[in-house]
Amino acid sequence: MANIKSAKKRILVAEKRAARNKSIRSKVKTAIKKVNAAIAANDKEAAVTALRAATGELSKAATKGVYHKNTSSRKISRLSQAVNKM
Repeated sequence: MANIKSAKKRILVAEKRAARNKSIRSKVKTAIKKVNAAIAANDKEAAVTALRAATGELSKAATKGVYHKNTSSRKISRLSQAVNKM
């Protein structure tokens, strides 16, 4: 355990940020799973709706610095491509 005050604070801040990042990543993964489930079920309307939600979550994650903007764009692109192929 850290003895210096600033080191103790860094530990607390790191835990808080890790929890926030984990929460955002979880939301993104859930949104992506919903899109993939709709694609697997051949439900175009549900896929488009889920894609819109997933795009929002991915963009938000990139804005907040959880994902790199290129990673977010790549995931959005691949999901959009999959939905458009339906």
